[in-house]
Amino acid sequence: MIFDMRNFLLLLAASITFSSAFVVVPTPKASTSTIRASSTTRAARSARTSFHLKAVVDEDVDAATTSSAHITAESEQYEDNLEEIEHHRAEEKKLHAGKVTGTSFLPEETLGRLAKGSPVEKAKLKGDPGSAYVDVYEFARKIREGEMTWKEVEKADLETRLKWVGMIHRGKRTPGQFLMRLKVPNGIVNSDQMRFYADSVEKYGTDFGVVDITTRQNMQMRGIKLEDADSVIDGLHARNQTSFQSALDNVRNMVGSPLAGIDPLEMVDTRPYCNILNDLITLDHATGTRGNPQWGNLPRKFNIAVSGSRDDFAHTDINDIGLQPCPHAVTGEMGFNLVLGGYMSIKRVAHSIDSKMWVKADLNSVNTLCEAILRVFRDEGERKDRQKARLMWLVEKYGVDDYKAKIIEEIDSYDRGVVVEDTQPKPTEPFERRDLLGVHEQKQKGLYRVGILVPVGRLSATECRQLADLAERYSNSEIRCTVEQNVLLPNVLEADVPLLLAEPTINGVDTRMKANPGKIEGGVVSCTGAEFCGFAMVETKGNAERVAKLIEELVVTPQPVRIHWTGCPNSCGQVQVADIGIMGAPAKKMVNGKKMAVPGCKIFVGGRIGEDAHLALEPTYSGIPLEDEELIPLLIKILKEEYKGVDRADDDISFTTIPRTPEATSLAAFMAAKALEPDEEEEEAAPAVKAKVAPKAEVKVKKESVPAPEAKKEEKKAAPAPVAKIEEKKAAPVAPVAKQEEIKKEESKKEIVIEAIDVSIPYMAAAKLAFEHSDKSMSYDEFEIKYLADSIRDVIAKRR
Repeated sequence: MIFDMRNFLLLLAASITFSSAFVVVPTPKASTSTIRASSTTRAARSARTSFHLKAVVDEDVDAATTSSAHITAESEQYEDNLEEIEHHRAEEKKLHAGKVTGTSFLPEETLGRLAKGSPVEKAKLKGDPGSAYVDVYEFARKIREGEMTWKEVEKADLETRLKWVGMIHRGKRTPGQFLMRLKVPNGIVNSDQMRFYADSVEKYGTDFGVVDITTRQNMQMRGIKLEDADSVIDGLHARNQTSFQSALDNVRNMVGSPLAGIDPLEMVDTRPYCNILNDLITLDHATGTRGNPQWGNLPRKFNIAVSGSRDDFAHTDINDIGLQPCPHAVTGEMGFNLVLGGYMSIKRVAHSIDSKMWVKADLNSVNTLCEAILRVFRDEGERKDRQKARLMWLVEKYGVDDYKAKIIEEIDSYDRGVVVEDTQPKPTEPFERRDLLGVHEQKQKGLYRVGILVPVGRLSATECRQLADLAERYSNSEIRCTVEQNVLLPNVLEADVPLLLAEPTINGVDTRMKANPGKIEGGVVSCTGAEFCGFAMVETKGNAERVAKLIEELVVTPQPVRIHWTGCPNSCGQVQVADIGIMGAPAKKMVNGKKMAVPGCKIFVGGRIGEDAHLALEPTYSGIPLEDEELIPLLIKILKEEYKGVDRADDDISFTTIPRTPEATSLAAFMAAKALEPDEEEEEAAPAVKAKVAPKAEVKVKKESVPAPEAKKEEKKAAPAPVAKIEEKKAAPVAPVAKQEEIKKEESKKEIVIEAIDVSIPYMAAAKLAFEHSDKSMSYDEFEIKYLADSIRDVIAKRR
């Protein structure tokens, strides 16, 4: 039986830095997005690293004496930096080419496991990922000179090794174009860097050339072509940033507190820790270049977060290493409790666990502790099953006590005088997590931080320049990213705050960016979605921004509500930590009497962040179509029942400057009409696929709107027997066998044609996710063909 690719698509769719970069130095002025030196200045690099090791972490920041002169001077020297980089390029390439390989750091036992490992491990063994530091320049030159095209790049280079220079090929959505991920320790950038991002992506048009702020306080440029990669990398290095070791099996961006150095409730300034840890990972001390082979061959990606206060703005509970500030119970000395193993993936979502370890808050202790954990993970982590190659699995293999003993043994072998003590008791005084958006006073008298909404973290080239201009005028060119994909401008003079809020690019009048967002739109986070990601089952960023605006017009909540979107079970949008999490998933709805596959979602309720962090591990609702008439009423119901939401008055425009939009007015009318329908009519109009209600995760805000008996009654009403089952009971008398076969063939044909309407869930997402669960005994291309055949057989079998 032969099927074309179109039918396959339909069937499957239905079935399923530089760490010193800005050097935020340990004793910074409040504007310290400071550029220290060009990436090719060897002596400066060495001096920076040495300085970090001797740094003091608890010295106060005198922001009142801040000056932007240094940043301005460095920005003016940009052309000189480019000339220097050009002069040293040949030397730099020689240094990279002469580096030892990442595999040379691995024990024989680990190398043996690589040889029997996953396809990614075999690719790394065949060609060291560090080769990409040189190869990317050669590829760019050859493509520009017509010697080759991007399609001729070896697959292992294109899809694997180039990720070591931060270049991730989006072949399914934008063939030949790359996402370039940077290293932005502690999420701090400056105006000059923002303008460079804009210049780098603008040539690719408004659809593909965009910049994203990530959930790791990081920056990503989209649309980059391989022939332009070398000039982009050079431009980053001229500004003391890098993209090296930012993707695949590397330690990802160092997350810290966006309020570092300016927070009146700060326990630790996270900036020097993020810087020194980034140097540990990406600085090759043997050559003085970025790209460190010692940590260039990990079993899997690795996340580190350093929290600076009880707010835990860094989200340490979902990181492999989470450093949580806590004073010693006896001495009062500030240190860090260590939590381990938090992560999210398609196979497992894990909250971090207590490691039973505490170290002093000095750079030597933190650096040594993280190095020891990385060494054990690198050499002993899983290499065959990538779904089990995260730190949590290794900790569980040892057991917490034995793992702690192993790490202490490793630390002692370094002989650096680092002492590991037992976890210290956390503070118990009442504490309420603070908001990062809006205007807030800093610990420096007369200075304020202003948090600005960047919807779903997406920035156009124009918006990048607008932010750069604002920072230059009001915050000494400094911009800080948050894990909520927004930004804040620090050190704004009190007299300048009204002027900043009135700026036409953020005042909320026909602008995406806002300094005064509503309580719902301000809490939206989103992954990339189907627009660029081949794994995503639905488009997320556009939907997330639009739906939040509509809900903001219809509902008022007393507190900010966090709504996260993610396109697939990998949960890059972190839906399990959200108040309301929306995950792309298959759904069906009745169209002309037939069940149609449509873009849909699962909804998670009750995640929390901060000191009492909690993950909502199971969806509360499943199979919900993404259409406004299905999704938005359900979200409003959740907001009312769980977060004390109430209907917004028709004439209430306190959150905006314009009257209610026609879309919101139409939705309000639709929901009002549905509420007036008699029960019998509601049941007749019910869609074939109802939301499957799972036991709800614990939610902080108690329900107050519906008494328990009435709620049970409503739940009963909301789950009528599926239409398909009702039809089975009314089946026609059995026909002769020959006639049955004929009818089945006709019905099968009809169903395939009918389901070909309005199916837009990307089939590649299902295939790739299934491949991740497989034993990797065949190539992806072979697996895809087999998956096609199996999927078709399954569909046919179900219909018979």
